[in-house]
Amino acid sequence: MALFRIGRGWSESEMRGYLEALKDRAVNFDTPIDEMVAENGWTVDGGEDEIGVEPPGPPIPDGVFARARQAIINYDFSDPSIVVGHFDPDTPPPGRDMLLELKVLGLRFLCGVRVHSVRDETTDRFSYFGFRYDTLEGHVERGFEWFLMTKDHETGRVHFKIEAHWRMGAFPNVWSRVGFQLIGEHYRSLWRRRAPERLREVARKPAAKPVAAPGRLAHRGDEEAARTTPEAGR
Repeated sequence: MALFRIGRGWSESEMRGYLEALKDRAVNFDTPIDEMVAENGWTVDGGEDEIGVEPPGPPIPDGVFARARQAIINYDFSDPSIVVGHFDPDTPPPGRDMLLELKVLGLRFLCGVRVHSVRDETTDRFSYFGFRYDTLEGHVERGFEWFLMTKDHETGRVHFKIEAHWRMGAFPNVWSRVGFQLIGEHYRSLWRRRAPERLREVARKPAAKPVAAPGRLAHRGDEEAARTTPEAGR
């Protein structure tokens, strides 16, 4: 069951304990990925946006793609008024557990996800970078979500795509489930709309701050979008 509070969040020590507990949790769905489609009752949503243009060819050092790559893996693109990502920045991305702090009208839900895979690939025509995370037992949703950036080597255009396949998951009580059903979609859509806008913004900025203070967890998502360094897990 997802943890929740009204009005206030959790301390660093509480977060560490909850994050450690995620190691023993399994994903909360067993449907094959190719069957998680609308025809089988799954919600499939997301969007794709251009976040910038750089010279044709593979990604250039410190260009739009390279900067956005760092911001994606560090979860810098998240709007913290809706979702804050909490994780250990020393943990490599594949298999990384994260706590997503979901904020809805004063309610805060703490939900676990695990990075299932990272795509880091270059072909003659395209470069790709992104990751997929899966929801864990106790999450208010069930399913997976991809965050994938693509550069077209012919045009230099860089796109960012979010694609989620999900169903409702476990809620602490009936009224929180009903409330999430009534207004949750608005917040989901708003977060997904702002994510590429924020990524576009940070891809044009130098790194502004460390991903986390020494020895502490990363708590990602800044009121004013900022790019962090170094790339978490490297």
